[in-house]
Amino acid sequence: MKSKSNENYQQILAAGYQLISVKGFNHVGLAEILKVANVPKGSFYYYFKSKEHFGEELINDYFSDYLASIDQLFSDVTLSSYDRLMTYWQQWADTQSTPCNEKKCLVVKLGAEVSDLSESMRIALQKGANSVIEKIAQCIQSGVEDKSIDPNIQDHMAESLYHLWLGASVVAKMKKDKTPLLSALSTTTLILSNNVIKK
Repeated sequence: MKSKSNENYQQILAAGYQLISVKGFNHVGLAEILKVANVPKGSFYYYFKSKEHFGEELINDYFSDYLASIDQLFSDVTLSSYDRLMTYWQQWADTQSTPCNEKKCLVVKLGAEVSDLSESMRIALQKGANSVIEKIAQCIQSGVEDKSIDPNIQDHMAESLYHLWLGASVVAKMKKDKTPLLSALSTTTLILSNNVIKK
C-alpha cells in the first residue's frame, strides 16, 4: 500500500469520519463513503480489503492522531502533571458536550456498535484504548512524583478514570445533556487531588 499521505486514502478516511460520526458504522454504505470522498470504487479496494478493514484502519488512524495530541499536552513542562491531566479531562468534557462531527465521537460511537460484530475492529478499539490508558497512567505517576497528585492513588485508577469518562460520554449523548461529563470532571478532580496542595 502507498503512503498514508496518499490523497485518495486520506479523502476516504475523511469521508468515513464525517459520515460515521453522525450515522454510525452499520448505517453507512461504501457507495455513500465513495460519493463523499469523490473517489472511484477501485480506489477504495486498492487501500482496503473490505468495509471491516476500512473500519479498522479508521480506528487506527483516529488513535494515531489522538495519542499524538495527548503526547503534546502531557509534555507541557509549564504545567504540573495534575494540571495536564485536568486539562485533558476538561478538553474531553468540552468536545463530548457538543454534537458529534468528524473525529470527536468515534470511539464512543463505535465502541458498543461494532464490538460484537467485528473482532478486528474490537481489537483495534481495545488496543487504542489501552494506549490512552497507559499515557494517563504515566502522567498520574509523574504527578505522584512531582507531588501534584495524591500519592495514595491506586495503580488501576487510569483505567477506571478512562472507563468513567467513556460511560459519561455515552450517557451525555443519550440525555443530550453535559451534566454526566461535569459529574465525571468533579469526580476526577476529587480522585486525583484528594486535598493535595497544588504548586
